[in-house]
Amino acid sequence: MRRAEKPRPVIIESAQQFTLVYPGPPEGALAFVRDPAWSLSRVRFLSGLRATARELRGDLLVHLPVLGQVDLPFSSVLQLTPVGAALDPQSLEHERAWVEVSGVAQVELVTSVPDTGAPDRGALTPVRFSFQFRAHLATPDGGGPTGGGGVGWGGAAFGKMVRAAATRTLERVAQELPEGIRQAMEAGPRSRAMQTDSD
Repeated sequence: MRRAEKPRPVIIESAQQFTLVYPGPPEGALAFVRDPAWSLSRVRFLSGLRATARELRGDLLVHLPVLGQVDLPFSSVLQLTPVGAALDPQSLEHERAWVEVSGVAQVELVTSVPDTGAPDRGALTPVRFSFQFRAHLATPDGGGPTGGGGVGWGGAAFGKMVRAAATRTLERVAQELPEGIRQAMEAGPRSRAMQTDSD
């Protein structure tokens, strides 16, 4: 009797790079990118976010065919840099499905004041962001066409469908990220919506 093989995880990746203008001086922009409770408070596809001085944890929400909405947990170490902050993903291999979230935010330390001829309403500070999402999905094992267990979930066809849907979803997630961060910038520090821990 042939031993059932452990299903290989489907790995989907998406990345997004963009620049936003923080409505204030570089000091405020640095505080913004170093405080994920603030900077990610308006990002709709993230839930259950918990931030400490060293770590960011939560779930990325994706919709997959047949499976419906899937919460992909993630854990990233928060590191401060001289010009911003970085998220380094941590492995969650004990989870059936999870996602690596990595990112870098770099603040332009030279203040920019727009020359519009209007009264000075304050400095503007460009901030460059770079994010990458790498989802690990374990699809249900239905035996497949050659597994002796019947068609089940459709074997390779189902895996291909999940991969295509997950790729579209992750790309959409990456595209929506700049708008969520921009809204948090404009709302200010009072827009914090996640639970934060002091340690």
